[in-house]
Amino acid sequence: MSAADELRRGTWYGFLAYAIWGVFPLYFYALKPAGAWEILAHRIVWTLVLCAGILLVRRDLAWSRQLVARPRLAAGVTVAALLIAANWVIYVAAVISGRTTEAALGYFLNPIVTVGLGVVVLRERLRPMQWAAVGIGAVAGVYLSVAGGQFPLIALSLAFSFAAYGLVKKKVGASLDAMHSLAAETAVLFPIALVVLVVLTVQDATTFTLDAPLHPLLLLLAGVVTAVPLLLFAAAARRIPLTTVGLLQFVTPVLQLLCGVLLLDEHMSRARWIGFAIVWLALLVLTVDSLAARPRRAALAARCDLEEGLP
Repeated sequence: MSAADELRRGTWYGFLAYAIWGVFPLYFYALKPAGAWEILAHRIVWTLVLCAGILLVRRDLAWSRQLVARPRLAAGVTVAALLIAANWVIYVAAVISGRTTEAALGYFLNPIVTVGLGVVVLRERLRPMQWAAVGIGAVAGVYLSVAGGQFPLIALSLAFSFAAYGLVKKKVGASLDAMHSLAAETAVLFPIALVVLVVLTVQDATTFTLDAPLHPLLLLLAGVVTAVPLLLFAAAARRIPLTTVGLLQFVTPVLQLLCGVLLLDEHMSRARWIGFAIVWLALLVLTVDSLAARPRRAALAARCDLEEGLP
């Protein structure tokens, strides 16, 4: 297959992954009356079951020895698992409580928060336009807090939890591929999911048996819904430039916003629209900077390759 075909295929994989994540609000809304914690627990359990089934069929279990032999890797996987679980439960709680648009704001803010964490934690140096984007994003947060009448806790919690998750994954490195990583993280969370389900059952608060067979089937599909876009994204990331990945990621919050406003009939105040507009301005600055820096990165990579080839 030619490089152009690989690029085209990778772009479609990436678009599908982000599009599926973008329509997640409709799926989680359909899971009502299940609460956020019950949905989280089923998502963990059935994702682990799916991953384990695939790995058993492939006889692909040798990688798990790395987690035992490398405590640092195991610790990184554990922290990543807790962060993504927090992100999942906050997001689901937002959707089922009618705050999908605030959740979308969180994912619009995520690239800006990620850049900010890169400076604070990794001591990365920002280009002037990246500093401008971070500054504009901070202005948006302050504006939404003041004009909106309340601190945008959900949006910031989602942005920071997912950015921190990405940071931990970067620290852990490419030791595990997408399937192995998902299996390991859900295995870490499995005991928590079991405790949640047991507590809900004892309290007679579980919804798993309601409206059979549709509602139980939707909960069972949580594993597929979680795994498929992640695997599509992994396939895309191997084929397309990071700049393209960065541009495609805006598909998710755009679709989330549309789902909230058009399909779930959520109200967007004028102040919220203005706040979103400020965030979009920050993202535009960040995108322009990323596109402008792409030729420089390519030239630097080519020079490094040339230098590595010298005797």
